[in-house]
Amino acid sequence: MAITKQNLLALNGDEAVAYAVKQSDVDVVSAYPITPQTIIVERFSEYVHNGEVDTEFVCVESEHSALSMCLTASATGVRVFTASGSAGLALMHEILYVTSGARAPVVMAIVNRALSGPINIHCDHSDSMVERDAGWIQIYVENSQEAYDSIIQAFRIAEHNDLLIPTMVMLDAFVLSHTLESVNVLPDETVRKFVGTRRIPLVRGHRGKLVPFKLDPENPITMGPLDLYDYYFEHKRQQEEAMQIAPRIIKEVHDEYARISGRKYGNGLIEPYRLEDAEIATVCLGSTAGTTKTVVDQLRTKGIKAGLLRLRTYRPYPVQDIVNALENVEAVAVMDRSHSFGAHGGPVFHEMRHILYEASIHPQIVDYIYGLGGRDMPQTLIHEIYRDLQKIVKTKRVEKPIQFIGVRE
Repeated sequence: MAITKQNLLALNGDEAVAYAVKQSDVDVVSAYPITPQTIIVERFSEYVHNGEVDTEFVCVESEHSALSMCLTASATGVRVFTASGSAGLALMHEILYVTSGARAPVVMAIVNRALSGPINIHCDHSDSMVERDAGWIQIYVENSQEAYDSIIQAFRIAEHNDLLIPTMVMLDAFVLSHTLESVNVLPDETVRKFVGTRRIPLVRGHRGKLVPFKLDPENPITMGPLDLYDYYFEHKRQQEEAMQIAPRIIKEVHDEYARISGRKYGNGLIEPYRLEDAEIATVCLGSTAGTTKTVVDQLRTKGIKAGLLRLRTYRPYPVQDIVNALENVEAVAVMDRSHSFGAHGGPVFHEMRHILYEASIHPQIVDYIYGLGGRDMPQTLIHEIYRDLQKIVKTKRVEKPIQFIGVRE
């Protein structure tokens, strides 16, 4: 399949998301503004006003209501989208679980912003990390181009009839959301063809006949009922079974998109960078990977075998892909842009250490908490992490497994 000719636009991350949604034939967008996400729904409302999309745009009084509206609309069988971040995402907490439990394939952009208090509007990953167990697929992007590409892919992933899992795409506040970048965009018709029309699976209704899995007066079914100990456990198990299938679907959608766009992000789950012969490596999510790649290149010119593993999906957690990518690495530094207070490290570190415990490889592993509240992570600090890794390889021991870097002690 030939790569499609594309247009180059100057867009910030929020605008790139809105543009992708505009092209994805979305039926309902429910919105409530919150910095630094507001530009997404603000720009999309302009598309609605100008008649560029045939979308029902619903303004609501809170983020809780925005997701409730999306859940309800999705239950009728239409394609829906919303966006939020920080306190807005926290206010959605209850409905996140209801949405995934009802198997409503909502797509949501999250502009990662620190949770209060004290009040902070800048980037860290504390908001989305809180929701890692909410039953949503989580995709973290490195730049605005990937934000555009990932939103388009997210509709195909969430709505896949083997999954029906709501999907959130994360981009870093201000670093991406408000920073102008060059973004290649596909033609409208190419995106519409790629995302297609949402297909509704059939389920067996209360009268024993097969009916579409949506709210339909002609074929009434109950969605999100009271579900006590007689069936609740089985329904939660079904969600996990869908999550186990998700890595394959994410890879397939990612690869199909790559064939028309010419852009790949690792295998869709992880993106290894110069890891083939690496002795030391960092692991991170989001925009920090771009800076880290530059540091890796600098170290390579000095003969230091450094590498990087960027996690693109955090849910589902790509266990075997991570283990395979780190099979030759002697020391690993996990970079957490959030913290789990009192839990001996950040969430990415917890899960990385957990999967390596049972793996045949056992690199030394250390956690670096960084960038909370939007604190910068310059190359100098990343170089410091790699120097620590070199020391760990030499001594074969980790003296301080949890460290806070770039903070005044």
